[in-house]
Amino acid sequence: MTTTTLYFEDFHAGQVIDLGSCRFTEEDIMDFARRFDPQPFHLDHEAAAASHFGGLVASGWHTCSAMMRQIVDRLLLRSVSHGSPGVDEIRWLKPVRPGDTLSMTMRILETIPSRSKPDRGVLKSEYQAVNQHGELVLSMKTLGMFGRRPD
Repeated sequence: MTTTTLYFEDFHAGQVIDLGSCRFTEEDIMDFARRFDPQPFHLDHEAAAASHFGGLVASGWHTCSAMMRQIVDRLLLRSVSHGSPGVDEIRWLKPVRPGDTLSMTMRILETIPSRSKPDRGVLKSEYQAVNQHGELVLSMKTLGMFGRRPD
């Protein structure tokens, strides 16, 4: 991985950025659920088995949090990020189960230079997480603000 600082100009529509992978353990799933999303199918094997999931699954918010960690580690810490005005869409398409490893990517959909703040631009992006079986489990469409390269 390069340590070069990334600016708005370093991104282009169609670009795909590898964000690495993340493994979900039973312990991690249950710890997150206890702290933030204590629904039975995230915490209790018996209740999870009786649910429509048929077994223990990670919270969708856990999956999003893991994605965010990969985004920070693989992209934001080496870029001139100005934050984000929000997420336009989140889709949890398949359950994430203990032992799953998710591979994550970012695809730039559009680059938009700011007209009101010429020191930055906005990236419209789609983030995806795919499990070890090649199944898409998470899709997010977001906006991110990045600083422009100084003159």
